[in-house]
Amino acid sequence: MQHLVSLLPYNTFGIDVSAAHFTTCQSVASLKEALKSGVQPILILGGGSNILFTKPVDGLVIRNEIEGMEVVRSFENRVWVKVGGGVLWHDFVQWAVKQDFGGVENLSLIPGTVGAAPVQNIGAYGVELKDVFVKLEAVSLETGKLHHFSAADCAFAYRDSYFKRAGKNKFCITSVTLTLSKKRHRLNLSYGDILRTLQEMGVKKPEIADVSRAVVHIRSSKLPDPAKIGNCGSFFKNPEVERPVFESIRAEFPNLNGFDLPNGKVKIPAGWLIEQCGWKGKRVGNTGAYEKQALVLVNYGGAKGAEVKTLASMIIDSVKTRFGVNLEAEVNIL
Repeated sequence: MQHLVSLLPYNTFGIDVSAAHFTTCQSVASLKEALKSGVQPILILGGGSNILFTKPVDGLVIRNEIEGMEVVRSFENRVWVKVGGGVLWHDFVQWAVKQDFGGVENLSLIPGTVGAAPVQNIGAYGVELKDVFVKLEAVSLETGKLHHFSAADCAFAYRDSYFKRAGKNKFCITSVTLTLSKKRHRLNLSYGDILRTLQEMGVKKPEIADVSRAVVHIRSSKLPDPAKIGNCGSFFKNPEVERPVFESIRAEFPNLNGFDLPNGKVKIPAGWLIEQCGWKGKRVGNTGAYEKQALVLVNYGGAKGAEVKTLASMIIDSVKTRFGVNLEAEVNIL
């Protein structure tokens, strides 16, 4: 265990705060051993791509570095793949695509680790983690015991799960088992610019590898590289509004796109709302809204977490004032 460790290398926003105590775990056994220290509170850190540090972290930070990818069950048209919680999500997606296993290609280039994916119920381009989820294993931070969670146990919702609510800060997810197709793949091409990008790439009969390449191209063109400009990707959730609210906004802005939800509400793009309020490309001190995608808040260098949090609050207030819509942060703010 190390003490007073800078977390600058461990968060994609590039915020320099210290952890009172810090260690890594490469196995369930080493995780259980770390928990025996008795240091509290405990923060589990994966890729650090969905967290904004606003102050030094007391207690113990444990970085999940549990590796491993293996097929644990095989059926006629599907496989179950068990993946270590510390595996980088995009590395797993690339591995799956190389094996010609389908189902996660639309989730290419999402930052973070596999262990963090169920917490957020990550999603992009019409696909969410819950669509391919089978089960996961997680160690209780209080007892050190290994628990098994089904999809129902995880209570997945839009960018949400049990692990962001009642189970928040109570578990470290050590492995995730997902179900992927191994033939007759059902490609999801209807969302965003995937189909148009494939056409521009000259792909007439796309395979999962083509879809992955298209998604990587789209995301790379819109989102800044954290190695160059600190960010956590999408900072806000796309809000779900009542239909009358959506129709009221669209009456003024006919070009507004909305996505009908089973609950009768309409999901509208947070980035569009933020852009209409004049934030796109606007810089405030060392932070700002990215010039190519207003949904992404960035650290131009030397920003404090409190600066980013203040900017987020200003954006939330302006969208509420202009449209009557409440924006909610997708990023975990500590």
